[in-house]
Formats: sequence, structure tokens, C-alpha cells
Amino acid sequence: MLRNLYSRHLYVRIWLAVVGGVVILTLMANWIVREAAEAERERLAPVPRHVVVLDAQDKPIGAGTALRVPGQGLEFDVTLSDGKALTLRVAPRERLPGSAGFAPWRTPFGLGWMIALVGVAVALGVYPIVRRITQRLESLQRGVQRWGEGDLSVRVTEEGQDEVTDLSKRFNASAERIEQLVRSHKSLLANASHELRSPLTRIRMGLELMGERPSQSAREEISRNIGELDQLIDEILLASRLDASEADMGTIEAVDLTGLAAEECSQVNAELDLAAGTDNATLTVPGVSRLLRRAIRNLLENARRYGAGEIAVELGCANGYATVRVNDRGPGVPTALRERIFEPFYRLPGASERNGGVGLGLALVKSIAERHGGTVRCEDRPGGGASFVIRLPVAARGH
Repeated sequence: MLRNLYSRHLYVRIWLAVVGGVVILTLMANWIVREAAEAERERLAPVPRHVVVLDAQDKPIGAGTALRVPGQGLEFDVTLSDGKALTLRVAPRERLPGSAGFAPWRTPFGLGWMIALVGVAVALGVYPIVRRITQRLESLQRGVQRWGEGDLSVRVTEEGQDEVTDLSKRFNASAERIEQLVRSHKSLLANASHELRSPLTRIRMGLELMGERPSQSAREEISRNIGELDQLIDEILLASRLDASEADMGTIEAVDLTGLAAEECSQVNAELDLAAGTDNATLTVPGVSRLLRRAIRNLLENARRYGAGEIAVELGCANGYATVRVNDRGPGVPTALRERIFEPFYRLPGASERNGGVGLGLALVKSIAERHGGTVRCEDRPGGGASFVIRLPVAARGH
């Protein structure tokens, strides 16, 4: 557990580094104090010393010992040459006012210098640890600065498991998301300008060919192009809003997929079936009714455009997900292109503008499904054709 805390939390490492430095400083100071106190005790210990008594002619007339008695001063025990024993006591030295009760500690450079040297040693020992931590923060700072200057491809190194690593991962994920959004918006703008040019050109040519008395067919052609232009603008704006995850798409409510699919199937004469064991109660999902209707309509419109007439919709529910399966009898979609067909403005090889659509329908289906916590995929239909399947969670997963 301690190892996990040490590896995951930056503050634990900094705290341990500081605590380790304080412990080292305390141990060294304690050692110095003990050594100094020991030296003082040895200096003050009552060790007997030999004493010689001399007469006026410097001849020895006796000998003895001198002993320091704590609190009483010096005491001399002397025995003269005639056998007489004498004791001489010297009172202790009076201390000056304000002086300490013990002698100063004796160290090679003085106690203050020793503690200063220990502090320098601790600072030098802690520096590599702190520097190692702050270098990662500086690397993250440089990456954020470069990214802020416009280099959206910048990513920072993800090393370790602590808060700095978590911050690096979040920055990389955010940078990746923003880079994709910018790239998507650039692609959307470039493709939209191209797609908008086609109906506008046809409208302009129709106006020039109308003359003073336009025919009914000319009016219908211009009306069709205007409708196509209006639909394209609506799809572009919806795609932009769906790309912005913070945009409000509408009120979340319980949506009955059976009723929704029945209404849309009636518009294109498609068959509607329920999978075995499925009832209407399990086909109610939380979501935005307007968006889910748009997703089903886009799949039906795509099947009508490319599906060679026969269209069938099957509703089912399994493992907490409701499914909407739109089947057609068209040529199908090559396996290698089943992901690309959900990209904005992508058309299958051989498709042209005369088929209708601009390549945003399936991209919108994917965005709507993902905004509802679901997915969409393309499969082969048994017997030929394509099958598009939307999976939506029955329980709410946020919006």
C-alpha cells in the first residue's frame, strides 16, 4: 500500500523527501550533541592526579593525590615524609553572571558550523529527488506552451502513475480530441463549400435558361435544387452541433422506438417486424425523440436510395440494448469500407450526385447513436444486401 501511495501521489514523494531530510538533520544533530556531551563528561570526570609537595629548596617532602569533587572544588590528600597526612580543599571557581551551567561543546569547527554543514549535505541529497519531480512538470509546461502556440500535434510524455502522469494523460486526450475536432471542421468546411457549389450552380443555370416565361419543369428543377440546398445546410449544422459534446441536443425523454419506426416506415413503405421474444416495453429508450427519428429516417432513406426497392426494419432487445436493424436488397458494402461509409461526405466508389445525398446521412446516424451511448454498424444481410444496426442502451447513460 505504501508503495502504491508513493508511486501514485506526488505530494507523498515531496513529503517523504522533506521528512527524510529532517530525519537526517535530526540524527546528525543528535550525534553531534552526544559527542559533545560525552567530551564534556570526560572533561569533568573525577580522575585522580598525582601531587608532589616541595619545600623552599624544591625538595620533595611529601606526595599525594588531587581529586575534583563535583560541587566542592579540588581536594588534595597529601602524606608528608614524616608520615603526617594532610587534606587541602580548594573552593570551586565562581561562575560569571549569565554564563551557562556547562562548558561549551568542543567540535572541530564549532557546533554552529557543524549543523550548517549537515544542512548543506541534506540540501544536496534532497535536490536530485525534487529536481526529478519538477523536470516532469517542466516537460508538461513546455508541451502545453507549444500546443497553445498552435502546434496541435504536440503530446507530452506519460511516465509513472502519479498526478503528473494523470494530468499528462488528460492533456493528451484533450489535445487529441481538439485536434480531431479542428481537422473535422476543416474537412467539413472544405467539403461543404464543394457540395454547396453544385446546387447553387444548377440554380444559377436554371435561372439563366428560364427566360421570360419559365416552364413548369424549370420551376420544379429550381425548387428541387433549393430543397436539396436547404437539406444540405440543415445536415451540416446538425453535424457541427453533434460534434460539439457540450451542445444541448434537447430534452431527454422516454422514446418508444416501435411507434417511431412505424411512422418512418410508413413514409417509405418499409416492412416493420419485431424479433422473437421482444415486446414494446423493452423498446423504450431514453433519448431525444427528434434525433432518434432523424437517425431512423436517414437509414431508411439510404436503403431506399441504394437498396433496390425492398426495405425491412426489425426491432429487437438483448443484453440491455434495443436494436434497430434496417435491411435492404442492394449490392451491399465491401468489408473494407464499412467503417468509412460513416465518415462525413464519403461516398462509395461509383456513387454520384444523381443518386442524391451528400454523404452526411450515415455520419449523422453514427453521431446520434454515440450521443445516446450507443453504436451503429454495417453488416451483410443473409441472402444479399446490407443491414445497418443501431444499438441503444435501454437504461440512461447520460447525455
